[in-house]
Amino acid sequence: MRIHVTELLDGDKLSSDTFNSYGLHVLSKGTDLFAKEISKLYRHQIDYVDIVSRDNEPVSIRTIESSLSPKWLPNVEPIYQDAVNGCEQLFLEASQNGKIFEEDVIHTFQPLVDNFKMERDVVSMLLLLNTKDDYTYQHSVQVGMLAYFLASWLNYSEEEAVKIGQAGFLHDIGKCQIQQGILNKPEKLSSDEYEMVKKHTVYGHRIITDSFGESLAAIVALQHHERIDGTGYPNRLAGSDMHPVSKIVAVSDVYSAMISSRVYQKKRDLLYVLKELYRMSFTELDPETTHTFIRHMIPNFIGKQVELETGEVGTIIMTHSSEFFRPLIRVEERFIDLSIERDLEVKHVYM
Repeated sequence: MRIHVTELLDGDKLSSDTFNSYGLHVLSKGTDLFAKEISKLYRHQIDYVDIVSRDNEPVSIRTIESSLSPKWLPNVEPIYQDAVNGCEQLFLEASQNGKIFEEDVIHTFQPLVDNFKMERDVVSMLLLLNTKDDYTYQHSVQVGMLAYFLASWLNYSEEEAVKIGQAGFLHDIGKCQIQQGILNKPEKLSSDEYEMVKKHTVYGHRIITDSFGESLAAIVALQHHERIDGTGYPNRLAGSDMHPVSKIVAVSDVYSAMISSRVYQKKRDLLYVLKELYRMSFTELDPETTHTFIRHMIPNFIGKQVELETGEVGTIIMTHSSEFFRPLIRVEERFIDLSIERDLEVKHVYM
């Protein structure tokens, strides 16, 4: 049975070898877990382990609870929802008055930073919190969080990362001036409707500039749909003309949009999403920014089940720093290294 380390009890026994995010062996199959061993798991930042089923405990129910509802979820879900609600209020304020207040932005966004910055598994976190409701506001919250994490991974200071997260949080504020019927339209937008939606970048820049003056957030609102090959909008900037933070928010924006449950699209498989980002890094998205994002997201797949194209189901136990999408997988008692067995591919990742 698979269980979160916070739910381990003294005397639990590992049913498989345990590795950290760097692929290093931490504890062996059969190890009895007590304070010393559990502490070691914490030190290696391991989230989940496989243990021998406990007596008189329904394995299937316990396994589902452990894999789908981490212990932190009940605590952070209200904070996330408060941020979504706060974002909606910011959009309403901007729609009615053409301005927002910086203290409202800080009050809404800072609790996310304070409560989420220690959560390593960004992959599971966003999927578990994501719903089909309030897409525009959830998307803004997610992009803010992702931009904060990505800025940290790119070695920005904590203060800078928070400012970048706030800029990501506000990147779509201009959509408050786009008709909801167009934003939530189930069918493909007409060319005229798409041109209207594209104006949200200009509207957002104006709202933020009127609120705070020319600022990082205003630049990001204007540039987050620009692309390094000059195919973006509204000004078809080349990569050399884009602000570095706009490149961070562009990557965060694309990732969040592709994993979301929108009215007109199904959620894509996460490995597919990251592969698509990788493809875009050679044309539309900044390579260094995108590859840093992928490099830090991929280790979050360690411990997750995958289905191979052969139909076999296994568990990712190690990822490679250069071969992003070819992990080491355990299938029953054997190991398959996809970086060596090039004819095999991961078909699906179970989250």
